[in-house]
Amino acid sequence: MKIVLAYSGGLDTSVALRWLADTYKAQVIAFCADIGQKEDLKAVAEKARRTGASQVFVEDLREYFLTEYAFRSLAAGTRYEGDYLLAAPLSRPLIAERAIKIALAEGADAVAHGATGKGNDQVRFYSSFVALAPELKVLAPVIDWEMKSRDDEIQYAIKHNIPISQKEGPDYSIDTNIWGSSIECGPLDDLAQAPPEEVYQLTQPPNKTGLPPEEVSIGFKAGRPVSLNGQELPAVALVTRLNELASRHGVGRIDIIENRVVGIKTRGIYECPAGTVLHLAHRELEKVVLDRDTFHLKTTLGDRYATLIYDGLWFSPLRFALDQFVDYTQRRITGTITVQLANGQVIVRTRRSPFALYSNSLSTYGAGDTFNHAAGRGFAYVKGLPLRLWFQQQESEKNVVEQGEWKKAI
Repeated sequence: MKIVLAYSGGLDTSVALRWLADTYKAQVIAFCADIGQKEDLKAVAEKARRTGASQVFVEDLREYFLTEYAFRSLAAGTRYEGDYLLAAPLSRPLIAERAIKIALAEGADAVAHGATGKGNDQVRFYSSFVALAPELKVLAPVIDWEMKSRDDEIQYAIKHNIPISQKEGPDYSIDTNIWGSSIECGPLDDLAQAPPEEVYQLTQPPNKTGLPPEEVSIGFKAGRPVSLNGQELPAVALVTRLNELASRHGVGRIDIIENRVVGIKTRGIYECPAGTVLHLAHRELEKVVLDRDTFHLKTTLGDRYATLIYDGLWFSPLRFALDQFVDYTQRRITGTITVQLANGQVIVRTRRSPFALYSNSLSTYGAGDTFNHAAGRGFAYVKGLPLRLWFQQQESEKNVVEQGEWKKAI
């Protein structure tokens, strides 16, 4: 049997590699996606070989991750439950996509992941795997094995000479990539406690930066960020540089209670410095360019798109269909937004676009005003007509209770 394991080099996937090889008498191919995480991936690859991997694949997918996943999410305006910019959920279908390609090329019988039974990632990996290669088995060793705790895994690793690192201090669950970081567990499980500063992986404390405000200009073309402060940059360079700028100003932190896919609530600490700036700038440019009805509907569909990503349904017909709508809306989202970074805040300063629907002569109350004010009277009459008719009907029914309640409300 041959298995491709989505491998990170952490405790779960390291133990999973050996467990899969022993349990299924299988060749286990370790695949690690480079999406901008902090780990030394050469060391991760060597660790996989020492643990018993028959082959190890490490691929730099940062550019692909940004252009085909993160920037699609940006164009759609996705914020799960209004806050979360989905750095980790966006990476799971990408990892699954590449793992499947390796599995098919290497003639593997199964693919495997290191997610737990009550987390979101088991759903994201499973759904992506079966969408792309339904003929392959999907194995979830962390769910299937007999070990019940982290201590059990550590003892298993020691027994089988699996190299692991045991850190002193709180046991956080940390995931990072070029788009952001996710931190859970440990002291964060106590909702009554503020997060300690040590949990943050990317950003400076907003109230302790000691820096003056800094202005940054982001250029967009057809909804995609293409330049920073007037310099055109490829995706990785642009996001890396913007991460540096925003992080030192403490931008991009959130502390939220979210509803997991499996139905429980959890607390998450998330950082998305570049993404926070890009989402604000992109939305501001849409406000300048899109008409009212399209902008409002797109906001609603962006929430639905975010839930699809969070729920692991990246490869779903609905997501593909929503992309068609998003792509159409982005054709004229071209221009430059300048923002100010200061003490954890992002404030819009200027807006420029060749496709702006804003008209100074219509908006101004000054001498150059060209708006037909007389037409406003008829517009207001038509807009208020349904309300006039409804309340006239109430009066005609002489419904004293309802009239009385309404007049009290006034």
